[in-house]
Amino acid sequence: MDRVVQIVRKEWQEVFRNRLVLFTVAFLPLILTALPLIILGAVGSTEGMDEMLSSDLPGEFGQLCEGLDGADCSQYFLLSQFMLMFMLIPLAIPSTIASYSIVGEKTTRTLEPILATPITTLELLLGKSLAAFVPAVLATWLGFAVFTVGAALLRVGPAVIGRILSPLWLLAVLIVGPLLAVASVCVAIMVSSRTRDPRVAEQISVLVIMPLLGLFFGQVSGLILINEKMILWMAAGLVVLDAGLLAFATHLFDRESILTRWK
Repeated sequence: MDRVVQIVRKEWQEVFRNRLVLFTVAFLPLILTALPLIILGAVGSTEGMDEMLSSDLPGEFGQLCEGLDGADCSQYFLLSQFMLMFMLIPLAIPSTIASYSIVGEKTTRTLEPILATPITTLELLLGKSLAAFVPAVLATWLGFAVFTVGAALLRVGPAVIGRILSPLWLLAVLIVGPLLAVASVCVAIMVSSRTRDPRVAEQISVLVIMPLLGLFFGQVSGLILINEKMILWMAAGLVVLDAGLLAFATHLFDRESILTRWK
């Protein structure tokens, strides 16, 4: 584990010098956390929306307001649109960090000395993966904590705070978020190990967020309802997907090819 810890420290020292990485890690969680609170504060008590949201929500979307009065319903309906934002953070941050981890070192000629040491491929990839995974998960959880406290300070009803801390949200943020981060890390490392330009690696890796963005816009447009059943299916699917991606990423990383063929 000492070698893995050393790789993590080295990654953090080098990768965070990149302004794009710093922006992604520091400002993206801040923006995605502050945005729903700003909107909630601007809307205020959402007067005029209460009756509409408590009576006009179509079909299964009426489940959102089950047990809530008009004011609480309007607040929770507004905040629920941003739940996927806390699943977007652990996708975006690792893709930026991990995509730079290999190809960035190749361009600065610091990768070859590492590959020439006795460190195993598994130790190397584990260290680089943790260097991208840990900041993403911590930023997500911290952002969610700030979001919850901020909602309480804005005098959101206790029933709404209870919904934010319900199994649905906790599963999405505490379980599905880290699983998404693992998938993002694996994809970014595979891309980074096969490309030769850090900018290309970052641009390709960011595409991993597209399915989640599609889910977000589907929810906003009223086509999809994010519920406990969907989150559980997502978690189960991600466990299988992550296992496959981890095995494939380790197999795809060819240290001999990187040492001898990259120019």
